[in-house]
Amino acid sequence: MASTIVLPGEPLGPSATNIPGPGSHIHAGHLFSSLAGPLAKSSTSKSTPNPTLTVARPSGILIPETGTTVLGRITRTNPRLANLSILALGPSGEHTCRDSFPAIIRQQDIRATEIDKVKVAESFRVGDVVRATVISLGDERSYFCSTAKNELGVVMAVSEGGNQMVPVSWREFLDERTGARELRKVAKPV
Repeated sequence: MASTIVLPGEPLGPSATNIPGPGSHIHAGHLFSSLAGPLAKSSTSKSTPNPTLTVARPSGILIPETGTTVLGRITRTNPRLANLSILALGPSGEHTCRDSFPAIIRQQDIRATEIDKVKVAESFRVGDVVRATVISLGDERSYFCSTAKNELGVVMAVSEGGNQMVPVSWREFLDERTGARELRKVAKPV
């Protein structure tokens, strides 16, 4: 029988009938997963009638594959591309990478439409956290990624003034402290 895979924050059941093991925790009377990985239930005994729920880290090294959704930080930009450091795999970063992976988002891979009008400087800034999809294993130095879907793009940004920003449209973030707006390729929330 295949084991159930759970994600961080996923409810596992009431704490009254389950005991938290490694990879799980109790919050507000319920047991939740603390990790992404397979769920294991220990057998009950007469001394402990409730099962212990354990979430194990997946074994093996996680590496991006074509089609994988990734989270990464923009490390450099130029007029033709943005350099991305892949930090986690999955739409919400469920699987943190042990080491970061270098990637590139080319100008033509930023948006699906009006590709010739896209400007890298108006889509990303150094430090932005971006959700992207791996479209190619790239060359020997970097993966190739794309943000050409609505749910892909910048998910977290800091303003030029150093303040956390919030998205206000598909192409703008707002610094709530100063009221300044900055252009980005904003990811639609998933």
